[in-house]
Amino acid sequence: MSNTPDVAEFARRIRGHTLRMVHAANASHIGGCLSMADILAVLYARILKNDPARPTDPDRDRFILSKGHATAILYAALAERGFFPVAELATYCKDGSKLTGHISHGVPGVEVSTGSLGHGLPIAVGMAMASKADRRANRIFCVMSDGECDEGSNWEAILFAPHHKLDNLVAVVDFNKLQSFGRVSEVLALEPFADKWRAFGWHAVEIDGHDLERLATTFESVPQARGKPTVVIAHTIKGRGVSFMEDRLEWHYKSPNAAQLAQALAEVGA
Repeated sequence: MSNTPDVAEFARRIRGHTLRMVHAANASHIGGCLSMADILAVLYARILKNDPARPTDPDRDRFILSKGHATAILYAALAERGFFPVAELATYCKDGSKLTGHISHGVPGVEVSTGSLGHGLPIAVGMAMASKADRRANRIFCVMSDGECDEGSNWEAILFAPHHKLDNLVAVVDFNKLQSFGRVSEVLALEPFADKWRAFGWHAVEIDGHDLERLATTFESVPQARGKPTVVIAHTIKGRGVSFMEDRLEWHYKSPNAAQLAQALAEVGA
């Protein structure tokens, strides 16, 4: 991938911003932000067809963050992409700020407010269906958590999308194997996960969610199966890039203190 260094730099920068934001706000969800940093970096640095100068362009690609609690890193990606000034990230979770603790559509570049899990994919399905009806060539990407795949509303949407041949729809599951109160396999097992999506009529791909080149080539080639929506099951590590956060449940809710922040920033190169 010719511009991998640019994508890698984008990933490094949004990890750094997010660590600072969560620390300053004494906020949560840093682990789930870091697990999807590489996914967002590839989408926003290379894949998504959207223009910060024309955020409501009807032909733009749509991005829905269904795991709306992991908001900080999406705000960081939008700022780096130019939807609003990077300096505004310092207002995250402060009184009067647009940068709320769950993703808000009041922020430039955000399509819809989310946070109640299980809502993002159904909304993305509706957007994909509308784009088909309008004969637009854009694509709709929806990043979901693995834990929210416990929600029945998602499985209604998963059943609906292939029936309507929504091959402009891409679901990306941030499969970091941890949800708020335990391991996904212990709370409610999902396996055989990819086979379930395929049984519902989706084209399913499993990849390393931290492999920038594989992420890019996968997203670029969608739709790989005409008439079928695509799900990318991205195997990730919660807290990726910070040694003491990686694959640790407590970083779903903890905020790094000053010493931990300094170590984390050093480890991600920020």
